[in-house]
Amino acid sequence: MRTRRIDLALQGGGTHGAFTWGVLDRLLEDERIRFGAISGSSAGAMNAVALAAGWTLGGRKGARESLRCFWSKVAERLRLATWADAWLGLMRNGAIDASVPFRAAFEVAQAWLAPTLDANPLRGVLQETVDFDAVRRCTEMQLYIGATEVRSGQLRIFDGPSLTPDIVLASACLPTLFPAVMIDGEAYWDGGYMGNPSLLPLLDYSPNLDLMLVQLHPSRRQALPRTATQIVERIQEIGFHGSLVKELRSLAVLQRVVRDEGLDTSRMRMPLLRKAGKLRVHRIEGGEQLDPLAVPRPLQSAWHHLLDLRREGHAAADGWLQENAGRLGRRGTVDLIAEYLGNGGRASPPPPGPDTSRRASPGPAAAPATGAASR
Repeated sequence: MRTRRIDLALQGGGTHGAFTWGVLDRLLEDERIRFGAISGSSAGAMNAVALAAGWTLGGRKGARESLRCFWSKVAERLRLATWADAWLGLMRNGAIDASVPFRAAFEVAQAWLAPTLDANPLRGVLQETVDFDAVRRCTEMQLYIGATEVRSGQLRIFDGPSLTPDIVLASACLPTLFPAVMIDGEAYWDGGYMGNPSLLPLLDYSPNLDLMLVQLHPSRRQALPRTATQIVERIQEIGFHGSLVKELRSLAVLQRVVRDEGLDTSRMRMPLLRKAGKLRVHRIEGGEQLDPLAVPRPLQSAWHHLLDLRREGHAAADGWLQENAGRLGRRGTVDLIAEYLGNGGRASPPPPGPDTSRRASPGPAAAPATGAASR
């Protein structure tokens, strides 16, 4: 396979972003693959800037070293987490049998007090590990980082030449943990609320036709949530994954229009529709296999927990490359129309009319069927 340039869409998901680190590390090992545009939110944004800075300073090797340096510093900060965070984590996972009222009061207090404290530990991590001058100088790949504007609720996309630590912190700002980040007089929260990540800049500005989605949240869960904790966690997961689902469904609609109308994409005057019709979508997904790695094992260090997530990502990317590398530049490996529209993208057939075949006949000859049943 000759060298292929792909775009990346990096989903956010807290420490599960170390899975994305593993995926990127494996893709960087393969010299047949080069990166074009990258869209990221939250942890995806942090992986993106670490990758870009390292690439600018040292190519593939520099990018891999930069990602490792970033996540090792994250592990240090996790190790220094407050006793309250550790206590709450143990309670959430049942390791401490705290009363329900006490647990609820503790979580409410944390949610109310945390946003008033301007002490985001990720600021120091970014400042110590990511050279933002190198990020802004990066010409090998274009970066698009999403953050949610608090007052309007709209997504704002920041691009590479404008990126600063504050923008990346805004993209990863969970309002129950950190205060809103102010940029140009506006307050911002986590980009995952409105785009996790946003695909629109990749469709609008990138010439590349292979799009690799590195997805942390599962496309589908097998088991229904039963307990209150499971239900709350699933609601939160749907909230952070829903924006991506909506964009993928919209992309599927555009692809269906091109397919069903037999449109010649080479003659289209609408760039977005032309790009959507030709786009080849691929996915490397963490999904439910990451559930056992939601928290460290007993007595496991934060660093070894992140390494476990990285290994999962590296293995997932390696498996994908072995099976699908030859399809890059030729055809997609995710059928968006079938996945998000169903029935090959066609409307479901109407329900059958009333079944008269088993009704008792009123006489020697049944009356002819009329209306919908006759059709």
